[in-house]
Amino acid sequence: METKPVITCLKTLLIVYSFVFWITGAILLAVGVWGKLMLGPYISLIADNSTNAPYVLIGTGTVIIVFGLFGCFATCRGSPWMLKLYAMFLSLVFLAELVAGISGFVFRHEIKGTFRRTYTDAVLNYNTQDEASRAVDYLQNKLRCCGVYNYTSWFASVYYPAKGIPPSCCFNSSDCSSDDLRNATVAPSKVYHQGCFDLVTSFMETNMAIIAGVTFGIAFSQLIGMLLACCLSRIITANQYEMV
Repeated sequence: METKPVITCLKTLLIVYSFVFWITGAILLAVGVWGKLMLGPYISLIADNSTNAPYVLIGTGTVIIVFGLFGCFATCRGSPWMLKLYAMFLSLVFLAELVAGISGFVFRHEIKGTFRRTYTDAVLNYNTQDEASRAVDYLQNKLRCCGVYNYTSWFASVYYPAKGIPPSCCFNSSDCSSDDLRNATVAPSKVYHQGCFDLVTSFMETNMAIIAGVTFGIAFSQLIGMLLACCLSRIITANQYEMV
């Protein structure tokens, strides 16, 4: 019975860890739903084709929530095989997060290249009606930018000869007529000069280290849970300890 305080301590720590793990899943689920509802236009411009990233976050968050509850149940029940299963799941989460973090950091330049290509295509083929065109308007309105590198990107667009630069580039919509936007001399004084590509990519570069650090920190935190679950399972098995 001298091991009972140790087992109680490990159970307490693992329950606390599982609760934090559960919160992580809830956050991923919330971010996935928010990304689907609020960041759809941004995501459609970053990817060549429709991306399932929000659904991946939603699915991952849901699974983590379920296994977080399972971890709490396994800890309270004191079942060695459940604790081993929980540790195995944490190891899979660790590997998945590690691969995702490394891939995102290594292929960040490809992400920038894809964004440049898709955004340039969206500007050149802008028609105000399709999803890509609506995404361009949304991006320019929200970030207060215009074109790929600046407003001159619109001069090569199929939209420009007929209607000029889109109104979403105007910094004052009440003083930005269609005639102004078709006039290459007047338009520069009515629209944003900052290009959207530079604005988005500079944000990515500035925050890449923070994003990578948070990702790796979360990934390595799984090792703590794995260690606690394995230790508790081993001690319970060795001492034939069960909690009723």
